[in-house]
Amino acid sequence: MAQLARRLVFLHRLAFLRKEQESSWPAGGRRSPTALLYERKGRIVYITLNRPEAFNSIDPETWQELGQALVDFRDDSHLRCAIITGAGERAFCTGADIQQMLPFIKEHSGEEQLWLGTIMRGLEVWKPIIAAINGLALGGGLELALACDLKIASENASFGQPEVKLGLIPGWGGTQRLPRAIPVARATEMILTGEPIGAQEALRLGLVSKVVPLSQLLPAATEWAENLCSLGPLAIRAAKEAMTRGRDMDLDGGLRLEQRLFESLLSTEDYEEGTKAFVERRKPEFKGR
Repeated sequence: MAQLARRLVFLHRLAFLRKEQESSWPAGGRRSPTALLYERKGRIVYITLNRPEAFNSIDPETWQELGQALVDFRDDSHLRCAIITGAGERAFCTGADIQQMLPFIKEHSGEEQLWLGTIMRGLEVWKPIIAAINGLALGGGLELALACDLKIASENASFGQPEVKLGLIPGWGGTQRLPRAIPVARATEMILTGEPIGAQEALRLGLVSKVVPLSQLLPAATEWAENLCSLGPLAIRAAKEAMTRGRDMDLDGGLRLEQRLFESLLSTEDYEEGTKAFVERRKPEFKGR
């Protein structure tokens, strides 16, 4: 009951802050009308951080909407893949809004519910998520990208964890995911110095899988997503779950998890369809059952 009460107070504070922000917007407004865009196209959803005037930094409203968008994606049985990107050409996301989000976090310090509800922490989404990184991915922006499964970057992208320059450390998973994603020595350098790296260095380190011209970024990400949507959705989710959960297990535990998930797929209609299509030399029509 106490936890529920704290959650209600937290949500009430978010709603109050949003109204407070709206009342301060200038006429004609510099603030984007919607902090986050959610566009379904076939089996793909495009989730766009929509604060280009603020380099797509995350304020409390965006934080709340991002969490809800990912829950909607997770729970929509028709959707199979998500692409997260930023509005405009300058930034994917530059992390927490210094003037709005950081004071909000400080005010609610110690309240666990503040940190839960996004893929950076607390929300499990086994469907694949692609980060289409168009420009700056700094602080929480890099941490958001790190929480995605596949990462493709534009040639003008740059990546960094500059929190130490503000007297902070990465707080949305950077200290844990970055050393798991690239060599520890380079991750340590990035986190302790706060200095960024460019797109080609990110590619060399394996932080991203592909670098393309900015004009080709969304088409390339969409091509990836369409390919994922054509494959067995239950198999892709099981593979992602096995890799994600397996990171926190020893080898024997990970192998047992893999075996359990593998065997669970043997009783699915998708498995029957996939093997039948292979024998018949045709494309399978997976139903997610």
